[in-house]
Amino acid sequence: MLMEDGVEHLGGDLTLANASRLLAESATALDENARAFDLSGIGQVDSSALSLLLSIRRRRADAEFRNIPDSLLSLAKLYGVAELI
Repeated sequence: MLMEDGVEHLGGDLTLANASRLLAESATALDENARAFDLSGIGQVDSSALSLLLSIRRRRADAEFRNIPDSLLSLAKLYGVAELI
């Protein structure tokens, strides 16, 4: 993860295999006042990606998610949480 001007850039896969690490890194980014998360560098996703975004949203209700991959939007719609991300 890389933060630039309050925007944390996520990269790689957002899957169960690395969800714990990404959760810890996003918590650190929020502690460092990240206001937005850019998802343009994301590869594969699974439902743990939704869990990560919802966790970020719980910690910072006004967090902005940018460049959300279509695959993640489809999952969010399937689970009925698209309006939360």
